[in-house]
Amino acid sequence: MFLERLIGIDFVRFKRTLQMGFKSILSHKLRSFLTVLGIIFGVCSVIAMLAIGEGASHEAQAQIRELGANNIIVRSVEPPDDRGAAEQQSRVLEYGITYDDVRRIRETIPGINIIVPGRNIRTDLWNADRRVRGVVAGTVPWFPEMSNSPVVFGRFFTDEEMDQSLNVAVLDRATAGRLFPLDNPVGNTVRVERQYYRIIGVIDDRHAGNDEAEGSGGTHRMFIPLTASRNRFGELIVEQSAGSRSMERVELHEATVRVEDQNQVVNVAGIIEDLMERYRNDQDYEIIVPLELLRQAEQTQRIFNIVLGSIAAISLIVGGIGIMNIMLASVTERTREIGVRRALGAKRKDIVTQFLIETVLLSATGGIVGVVLGVTVPFVISYFAEMATVVTLWAPLVAFTISAMVGVIFGIYPAMRAADMDPVEALRHE
Repeated sequence: MFLERLIGIDFVRFKRTLQMGFKSILSHKLRSFLTVLGIIFGVCSVIAMLAIGEGASHEAQAQIRELGANNIIVRSVEPPDDRGAAEQQSRVLEYGITYDDVRRIRETIPGINIIVPGRNIRTDLWNADRRVRGVVAGTVPWFPEMSNSPVVFGRFFTDEEMDQSLNVAVLDRATAGRLFPLDNPVGNTVRVERQYYRIIGVIDDRHAGNDEAEGSGGTHRMFIPLTASRNRFGELIVEQSAGSRSMERVELHEATVRVEDQNQVVNVAGIIEDLMERYRNDQDYEIIVPLELLRQAEQTQRIFNIVLGSIAAISLIVGGIGIMNIMLASVTERTREIGVRRALGAKRKDIVTQFLIETVLLSATGGIVGVVLGVTVPFVISYFAEMATVVTLWAPLVAFTISAMVGVIFGIYPAMRAADMDPVEALRHE
């Protein structure tokens, strides 16, 4: 009794009203079920759409993080050439970043920790009669640390092997599987043009492709010392395909710069941009700042979640309108019942409470079932469609809270209309 007086609730009367609400809902099972469906689909769509959006965003952000939040990537870009096809075949296109550019960046800009220059030659990789089309990447011994690509078998080449320009190589996991499906590649050799390279390790290259490299956008890669790449292939790259031939001179295809202080990444990127513009006439390079891309991806994710959540929330509003419609019909059907209750001493707040309880029960039941389905659907999508989905804790909580609020908001008007009925007129209703 003390607790009832303290919070102002008559638990006996509330329990009786709750039982009447359950009884009223169960007396019209099909109508109640169809009413709840709108809330179920609304809650389920909110959770599922947010999970799909979150999964896509996490994949994009993970790919950007692999590039390194402290890294700045400078890449060579082939400038547009509007010359005729015959003239293009006869001339050498010279573009891209150079060793002098890398030297200037290292000597001019403070706060730089590591620089990884790289050079990529697209060619065929052979093991006996097995062939894959891939890229021979000339790089430096600290590439695995810089790119977060661990060595899974063997080792990476050393500073001494790079100084001596030895023909040693490290394969990415996909290339090793294609060229050596049954054998351990470490200790074997791979032929590139007329040169043989001894395999000393296998790396888990996050930037390489899968087993279906060509046609899927993936790339098989073999890593060799940068000095060996320069000595074996030279600076003139000749590619022939379908009767055409292109010649280009590129010293470096990319250089990755790691900044010690993450807060200075954007500033250092601006300095590199100014330095490159000062010594170059053509815009034959691009500067990629993964940190900025990451921030843009996070901002895009927030906007994407708001849009998806808003679209899915419309289903909840439609479900709420359905609840209001059914409750208004119920008020009309139960006019005489309301009159009897008022004549027997029921107060207006008892009538309001009765109809609000019914609407909240409907919406809460739909919310619970919708949450269960909404959490299940993303796992089904991930399993069958192989699409990444992420169900966050706040998505089911928000969806269920909104469904309960929808029940209250759309139940207030029918409840107030029932409570405002004249008891005498309600008793006369047939």
